Amino acid sequence: MTLRLRTLVLGFVAMLLAGVVGGAVLVYMGFYDISAMRQHTKPVFHLLDFAMARAIDVRADAVPPGDLGEERRVRAGLAQFQRHCLQCHGAPGVAPEALAFGLTPAPANLLHAGRTWPPSEIQWVVANGVKMTGMPGWGWRLSEEEIWDLVAFVQAMPRLSPRAYAELAGSLPGTAQAAAPVPAPPQPAPDGPATRPGRVDAGRFATQQYLCATCHVIPGVVGANQHVGPPLGGIAGRAYIGGVLPNSPENMVRFLRDPQAVDPLSAMPALGLTEQDARDIAAFLFTLDKVEGK
Repeated sequence: MTLRLRTLVLGFVAMLLAGVVGGAVLVYMGFYDISAMRQHTKPVFHLLDFAMARAIDVRADAVPPGDLGEERRVRAGLAQFQRHCLQCHGAPGVAPEALAFGLTPAPANLLHAGRTWPPSEIQWVVANGVKMTGMPGWGWRLSEEEIWDLVAFVQAMPRLSPRAYAELAGSLPGTAQAAAPVPAPPQPAPDGPATRPGRVDAGRFATQQYLCATCHVIPGVVGANQHVGPPLGGIAGRAYIGGVLPNSPENMVRFLRDPQAVDPLSAMPALGLTEQDARDIAAFLFTLDKVEGK
């Protein structure tokens, strides 16, 4: 080994040891905030997201047992979805339950996975779960057939409007018929006159707590890499909200609190925002006056 090569190897080893020691010191000091109220930092989020994608890609090799588009399989998958998945992931026009708002990383909106993931990868995640995300593995609790039914429904869900989802859900045995979207959660009473003006920093934080980044790409918000709804970069300069309501802070608050009262066809569910949280989020959104990449 030449002197130069030996120096390079020793330098690399020294850098590696320094990184390990430095990481150990930061862990020991409690430097990294593990609170579920705070999202991961960008480097940690992207590392974990990449590691998950690669792990799934390497392991997901199951072959679907026949046509996943069969109506009987989709309906059976919807029944499983309502029992085991709706609480965290929501559905077209239906918000997740309260427990989902306290999870970090935020539970994914499955419309994106249904559109873009191959069935083998959806099947692997349902069967095995994902560590440190709150996503359980259902492989010991559901049969292989039931897991594939779930895959079938997840792949069908992006084609369902809120009304179509509600009608399909209402047609399942043991449920009442439904001709309209599933009712939104009760809205909290408006805050009193002492409600303060919206704050940008509080609004950015609230977008994470209400899982906004599971559907929208939001500049400055970690984890916002899903394209279920439109990206929010430049939303301050748009003429209309949801294509129907003139864009203003007051109208933004109105839309955020009850989207389907503004547009009955909107797939965005009512999330139970308080008046104050809606004002804060509107204040933050009206700082987003530039479209990313432009």
